[in-house]
Amino acid sequence: MSDAERNRITGGLAILGPAETALLRLLDDTFRGWAAEEGGVELSAPPVYPVDELANFDVYTNFPHLALVAGGLRTPVSGPDGGHFPADQVAPARLGLPTATCFGAYLYFQDRTVPADTLVTLVNRCFRGEEHFDGLRRLLTFQMREIVALGSYQHTQEVIARYRNRIEELLGELSLEVTVDAASDPFFEKGGARALLQRMQPVKYEFSVDGLAIASVNTHRNFFGERCRIGVEPQEGTTGGTAFTGCVAFGLERWVSVLTDRCGSAGRAHEKVERAIRERQPV
Repeated sequence: MSDAERNRITGGLAILGPAETALLRLLDDTFRGWAAEEGGVELSAPPVYPVDELANFDVYTNFPHLALVAGGLRTPVSGPDGGHFPADQVAPARLGLPTATCFGAYLYFQDRTVPADTLVTLVNRCFRGEEHFDGLRRLLTFQMREIVALGSYQHTQEVIARYRNRIEELLGELSLEVTVDAASDPFFEKGGARALLQRMQPVKYEFSVDGLAIASVNTHRNFFGERCRIGVEPQEGTTGGTAFTGCVAFGLERWVSVLTDRCGSAGRAHEKVERAIRERQPV
């Protein structure tokens, strides 16, 4: 049975059925719990931001093919025609739809200082205007859980290393063969010094199952720290400075798609995930 038959999927938009929703919530609770175990606190972020805030992250320079924006309507409104509103009825698009969840964390800490070992987690709707859509594997809007580290560079790298191990261990317990591939990150300008560093030392790794990237770990160095003016609280022997950041991302619908296809149903996938979680708990 295909994703579309189990759920309602059309035009890159999905309404999950009860079993798939329960599986998605179990997965999200698991990843959120990983952060909580290490003292990570949860943030709540809006599904849209002012376009100038996203522009500050070079979203419209580096991701123009994926970016989506929203605006109000001019009155009087005659209604949509052919599935869209005519341009003269649409007000200026002042809101941007985020392509990644972690933006909310950086904007939350904007113009603040943070401890060198800050860890937060949040989940949000992300939006990407892909060239094509494919069931739950590739959607126009989907849910992404992220665990975000801010502070010292060492802290971000330690967090990424730990969660890379946790992801690989969980996938092994779920009997899912994973490939880990280095990927490029468009946040680093092609001609800049950061791009050179990226070629020398990859900053993004994707975890793929059945040819689908379902999770990633990302090092952004001090890109977001600089753009949001996030500082690090001075510690003994240090002067603080600009915060480094790194994040771990989970595409929740993609996990549901892979697990359901492998297990034959969302219910059986749910049982398998629950069993893997129990086996990981200390006696």
